[in-house]
Amino acid sequence: MTTVLCVPQWQGSASRNASRLVAGARRTAELVAADALVTVPVLETSADKENGIRALDVLLENQRLTGEALAGIDDVVITAGGDCGVDLAPIAAAGARHGETLTVLWFDAHPDCYTTQTLPSGAFHGMVVRTLLGDGPAALTPERLLAPAQVILAGVRTGDATEYEYIERTGIRMVGVDDIESVLDGLTGPVYVHIDLDVIDPAEFGSVCYPEPDGVPAQRLTDLVSRLDNVVGVGITEHAPADSAGAGEAEVIRRLGAALRR
Repeated sequence: MTTVLCVPQWQGSASRNASRLVAGARRTAELVAADALVTVPVLETSADKENGIRALDVLLENQRLTGEALAGIDDVVITAGGDCGVDLAPIAAAGARHGETLTVLWFDAHPDCYTTQTLPSGAFHGMVVRTLLGDGPAALTPERLLAPAQVILAGVRTGDATEYEYIERTGIRMVGVDDIESVLDGLTGPVYVHIDLDVIDPAEFGSVCYPEPDGVPAQRLTDLVSRLDNVVGVGITEHAPADSAGAGEAEVIRRLGAALRR
């Protein structure tokens, strides 16, 4: 059994198109086939930056509401976002359930390893990986932390020097676009799959807030995730469609969802 958890949060992004993430979350939730759909009643408003985080109070409340929704679901959950911050509570829940055996595959064009000191915008979606490891904003840090060995960054092709220094210092495994299939090497145990749609080449999927050239071909990504065993949770995030978003992008999401439900 699979439940889609729709989390239409946009406040973790600093993009001028961040509001499109609301419609993107709902559209993603509609496109992924599942046995049930639950929509988290996240706050729609924003707030001032606090402790280096944009809309911190809003994000905290949205995280609480997401946790409440997860507590009532006993299926495999596919989280439809929204900015990458929507996956904080689902990954923490998977970590609490599976402990040190869990691996998080983080497919993203960006490392998401900023801090409040290195990201002046305060956009939390750029800090999520570091927060899951216990080195992010204290207010948003989950009780159960991941270890660096439990995270694989895949498809990264941009980012700040401070992020790469952190990745090297902590020993987080990082795989580029050219050898992205190598994420499967040695992979065992339960897997949580996070997909920021900007990991895909923007020529095939451009409805994201921060497109980066030379991404992963959509079919290549679909084929890769279809080979994963023991997927215990999924997040599909950062869909920011304009009104003119085409059918081709919708088909990309449908195929990814189907591959991940195998």
